[in-house]
Amino acid sequence: RVRDACCSSAFARLLFRSFVLDTMAIRRSNMGFLLLLVALACTLLCSPRAVPRALVVADEAPADDDGDTFFTKVFAAAAQGCTAAFVAAILSAMSEPVALNDVQIADVAKFFLTTFPTNMLKFPVFEVINRAMMFTSLSPGVSGFVSGWLFCTIMLPVTNYRFRKSMGWPIKPELLYQAYIPTVVRDILYGWARGLAGPFLLDLFAPTTFFHKAAVFGLTIWASCILSSPCNEWRGFTLQPPEKKLPFWEYFKPINYARSTGIGSTIMGIALMIGMLVTPYAETAFGYLKEHVAVALSVVALIVALAK
Repeated sequence: RVRDACCSSAFARLLFRSFVLDTMAIRRSNMGFLLLLVALACTLLCSPRAVPRALVVADEAPADDDGDTFFTKVFAAAAQGCTAAFVAAILSAMSEPVALNDVQIADVAKFFLTTFPTNMLKFPVFEVINRAMMFTSLSPGVSGFVSGWLFCTIMLPVTNYRFRKSMGWPIKPELLYQAYIPTVVRDILYGWARGLAGPFLLDLFAPTTFFHKAAVFGLTIWASCILSSPCNEWRGFTLQPPEKKLPFWEYFKPINYARSTGIGSTIMGIALMIGMLVTPYAETAFGYLKEHVAVALSVVALIVALAK
């Protein structure tokens, strides 16, 4: 546990040093300053020294299936997904817009604001579906298969709507399920690989602390994204406009595929690892809100007000 805390402190110092250098080099954007500060705070708050040893791991099967446990776990999964969405948006914004030596904080902030809403739609939904499937008697592989299918079938219209809107393309009802086959195959492969790789890696590394288990969970996500990544190329090829469609051997660029897959898989792994570290606090918060209904209603009212 001391070694984990030291590693976390070292990582926080590294982030702080990067934060200072970026701030000295680029002083024009207060939004970028705020984003980096929040990222640093998230890292410090997720230090393993504050996590009780008795807390349950994110992808372990529930001990019982009563209603209270189900809703607590689902709430925690949603919090895990929301946290991961926030972290992934920051990391994507810092790695995707331009080459690293040309990064401007204003560009990072702009890209974050376009990425974060989409992530907030996708990450929590999959985590909630995946957690709910753990309360069934299905095997991990079959459970992941069903989770991937459900997620794609529910979320693809939203994803395609946002994608076509961002590209300035016409939005038609018959196109909301465009590229369904490559997308559902990708999500099924991801869910299936996640269901099988998780227990395998836990047995392989035998983590003894909650922080170590979160790291193995992040590695599980990384491996699952790698396995399902060819379907991203298939999906992108399918979504080409007919008038500009390239043959597959011209569309597919191995270097671009390796770069996007490596960066995207790493971002997913880190984001969901940090999201898992938040789940114990989410479960505690849910238990508190169940006992204090007035506070829960105030929180809901605040969220509704902010959403407007």
